[in-house]
Amino acid sequence: MAAPVLSFEDLGVIQGSGWLFRHLDIHVGQRDRLALIGRNGAGKSTLLKLIAGILDSDEGRRTLVPGTHVVYLEQDPDLSGVATLRDYVLSGNDAPQPYEADAIADQLGIDLSREAATASGGERRRAAIVRALAVNPDVLLLDEPTNHLDLAAIEWLEDWLKRFTGAFIVISHDRTFLTRLTRSTLWLDRGNLRRNEVGFGGFDAWTEAVYAEETRAAEKLDAKLKIEEHWLHRGVTARRKRNQGRLEKLHQMRATRAAMIGPQGAAKLGIASDDVKTKEVIKAEHVTKRYGDRTVIKDFSLKVTRGDRIGIVGANGAGKTTLLRLLTGEIQPDEGEVKLAKTLDGVIIDQQRRLMAPEKRVREVLADGGDWIDVRGTRKHVHGYLKEFLFDPSLAEARIGTLSGGERSRLLLAREFARESNLLVLDEPTNDLDLETLDLLQEVIGDYDGTVLIVSHDRDFLDRTVTVTLGLDGSGTIDVVAGGYEDWVAKRKPRNEGRKAAPKAAAPAAPVQARTKLSYKDQRDYDLLPKRIEEIEAGIARDEAKLADPDFYAKDPTGFARLSTAIGKAREEKDEAEMRWLELAEQVEALG
Repeated sequence: MAAPVLSFEDLGVIQGSGWLFRHLDIHVGQRDRLALIGRNGAGKSTLLKLIAGILDSDEGRRTLVPGTHVVYLEQDPDLSGVATLRDYVLSGNDAPQPYEADAIADQLGIDLSREAATASGGERRRAAIVRALAVNPDVLLLDEPTNHLDLAAIEWLEDWLKRFTGAFIVISHDRTFLTRLTRSTLWLDRGNLRRNEVGFGGFDAWTEAVYAEETRAAEKLDAKLKIEEHWLHRGVTARRKRNQGRLEKLHQMRATRAAMIGPQGAAKLGIASDDVKTKEVIKAEHVTKRYGDRTVIKDFSLKVTRGDRIGIVGANGAGKTTLLRLLTGEIQPDEGEVKLAKTLDGVIIDQQRRLMAPEKRVREVLADGGDWIDVRGTRKHVHGYLKEFLFDPSLAEARIGTLSGGERSRLLLAREFARESNLLVLDEPTNDLDLETLDLLQEVIGDYDGTVLIVSHDRDFLDRTVTVTLGLDGSGTIDVVAGGYEDWVAKRKPRNEGRKAAPKAAAPAAPVQARTKLSYKDQRDYDLLPKRIEEIEAGIARDEAKLADPDFYAKDPTGFARLSTAIGKAREEKDEAEMRWLELAEQVEALG
């Protein structure tokens, strides 16, 4: 195996009165693309800071190849003591060159002259990304990089990381982001760290196999107490299977909703029959909303029926929050009318998590300090309800300040879902949540009897949850599409292709001879590289299967090392071939 550029051997750290984790071994190769997965509170962010050298471990040895530049992108950048975002980006000993920072800021769409004190969460996150990427790192450690980013920024970051020639480890709840980018997975689970040379796309199948093997081992030992330890994992497994059924139900609901959408281009969601009108909970007719000279919402009409799951997507500043406030009656339109059903009783879960006072205990937040909680008319014990939301019941006495950001978000969801309501408003609900909690949230939304309005940049979450997507492009016009994020993208694609065809105005330039075709070498590479890439992938898979033999190393350690090195070189060759083919494909597209 090729020598790693960064290693941590026998890593251990104490948290509180015990070990958070111990005896962990981590090795990061030169071109590794690693997803770091684990439940909220498992210690993912702590582990990333230890790898970065920001925190000191209680035991273990960190080894770094001399000259390797490691950069950590934190969740909440500290902007205290700086006047502008530019001051933050260019501060400290590890500051990037100004021209490097400006180039990335321009691509990412962030104004670095913005005052730090008034910057939004999205602007702060973009500034942190500019600083991290502009210093030309060899190893990037990314802690929830997509939080507070809009879809355009997330897709830009994906493209940048695809071209990145170094290694990265990423913590993220964004399944689409992880699936597209990662090639290996680190799973931090109950104090242990497992590694699998499969990207996040294979994570669910891997964990199912691990849980199944643990359950079989426990049953063989006939250890009831040990089996009981796995109540959470069995619940997760069952939840994923149930969610497959919910996805089928969701597709049926989308088909029904598609039949209600009026003529394309009118941006109106009509009603198919008078029977459905009795279920109407929100009705917006020819709504327009302006702020100064800018029209944020223009001539928008929508009828929302009971049980609809409405997703709202668009770039930051496109008007998503304004639309949400209009639909819930928080603000009034300048033109048109929004009518709400008299019986509408909403619960709003916003991005700020204002209810989570650090000094309060979990029991106080859930049940006002008591042992029982009314969950939509059903009385449940606090301990049992905590288990439903993937908490250890012993956390009932814990203070909010000791919980991770994801655990606080999950606790807020548990509190608000217990209330009687028929309208649920979720503003960026996936921020700080782990993947198992996202599975749970999908289940709860699927079982919810009322109407749901969701503002989110999580593409996979929307595809698994909503029946109708409202897409804002910043012009004031709103697309109304039956389905999720991918359905909205599919609708916009023909329109965007048409826009791309229109030439942009450019400064006069000296006439040049236009190319009409690829050179002989380029055309040959374009034709042959796909087959070569397939051959390399097949060879890697074949060699990895040999390495998976547990007896291989014992029988032939030299051969094991030689094969590991060959796999590393093959991956580098594959990356170079893919990059070359993509460049040629762009040329082919430009040539028409």
